[in-house]
Amino acid sequence: MSLASAITTAQTIFSNTGKQTAIVSQNIANVGNADYSRRLAMMGVDNDGQPFLKVQRAQNEALSKQNIASISDNSGQSRLLYGLQQIQSAFGGADYPTAPATYMTSFRSSLQTLASSPSSITIARSAVSEARDVANALNSATTVLNDVKATTDKEIGEQVTELNEYLAAFEKTNNTVVSLVANGKDAGDALDKRDSLLKSIAAIVGISTTTRASMDTVIYTSDGSVLFESSARKVELVGEDGSSSPPFHVEVDNEVLKAGTGGNTTAQGTLAALFQLRDEVAPMMQKQLDEIARGLIVAFRETDQTLPVADREPGLPGLFLDGTSTDMPTAATISPGLAGRISLNAAIDDNPMMLRDGGFNNTGTATNYTYNTENVAAFTGRLNGLIEEMGKPQAFDATAEIGSTATLMGYSSSSIGWIEQLRKAATSADEIKSAMLAQTSQTLSNETGVSLDEELSLMLDLEQSYKASAKLMTTVDEMLKSLLDMVR
Repeated sequence: MSLASAITTAQTIFSNTGKQTAIVSQNIANVGNADYSRRLAMMGVDNDGQPFLKVQRAQNEALSKQNIASISDNSGQSRLLYGLQQIQSAFGGADYPTAPATYMTSFRSSLQTLASSPSSITIARSAVSEARDVANALNSATTVLNDVKATTDKEIGEQVTELNEYLAAFEKTNNTVVSLVANGKDAGDALDKRDSLLKSIAAIVGISTTTRASMDTVIYTSDGSVLFESSARKVELVGEDGSSSPPFHVEVDNEVLKAGTGGNTTAQGTLAALFQLRDEVAPMMQKQLDEIARGLIVAFRETDQTLPVADREPGLPGLFLDGTSTDMPTAATISPGLAGRISLNAAIDDNPMMLRDGGFNNTGTATNYTYNTENVAAFTGRLNGLIEEMGKPQAFDATAEIGSTATLMGYSSSSIGWIEQLRKAATSADEIKSAMLAQTSQTLSNETGVSLDEELSLMLDLEQSYKASAKLMTTVDEMLKSLLDMVR
């Protein structure tokens, strides 16, 4: 080897070692950064036999797609579970201590106690208080469901805004990637940013991607709509003015975004889960509450005692009534929002013994709706009749999905069973999907992330390479010095 070639070799080694050191240092600086892919310094030889260094970015397209799908599944499941937990909290938490069914059980017990001591006004007042708790529980649950729907409406709007912002940023970053690749420049940082944006988009809406030869990426929703192709597609809220039912929905490239279904939800991304909560779960729970309220009005109705038994039905609301109407609700038909309007007949506040005697619908001097016509202190006929009505099968609207015939007590318990079954399924699915996301994220990190141990080991190797180059330069320097001394 000539001195000139030795110097050239040493300079090349110094240059490549410096570049490799910079890459390793960049990798070490990004340890723990989930949005960073490890950079690899690959040595090669050009057509002239000269060594060169090329930077490559670690990637695994199959694992990346699987990770994005897991992000969508997990975010949708988690958002549904959170909404179900909000609804559960409306009933007092895990054991549903403030559910209508719980208060109804206590109320029926109070009626039974009153039936054993029908002359006690103190027990009557206690029973009235229990009845008021039932009505309040239905009112409160309706308020919570309305809050859930209002919250999801607001969050849907925010999510659409975020999604459009992410798509705009993705368009800019995608163009940068295509430009850098076309000009033979390193696009690593831009690719990292683009992958990070894909994760953010996937958390909102389920997506699949296709990358072209130019490194241009096309994004589709899980429903098959084009979300991005060269430019971002329009994602918009439709029907905010109340012109559509439900109040509004989301369209992607003019295609309606579908809501998720089931406890183990099909929702991919938070948007589909939010629509599931707003348009399916909360309305169904409201239907059930409305039917419970209607069942209460029916069970505690009064009939004209002067009419033949066959002509007494359907009667008039007694203890419980619709706060906006004194009419009996239509049989086996949901009265929308009734659970939020149900209240106690104000007459009970002045005379708690009307529980025993009836007479809420008496007018003037008429006593047609009085059951205790003899004003007997030990009268229990009406109380026993009310207790029996609470345990007597009646017709319910089948569209509420928990049966068309049941006792009032059984129906209210079935409603809690319905939401609890859905919540348990969602909890189980959330655990599985969270574990799947953790697994795919870890596997992807193992393939494309930075290992501090590996990078430090590589740094030591580079240090040895640098020392070897320095030794070569020292040797050349000594040889040149000896040659110059000989010339002198």
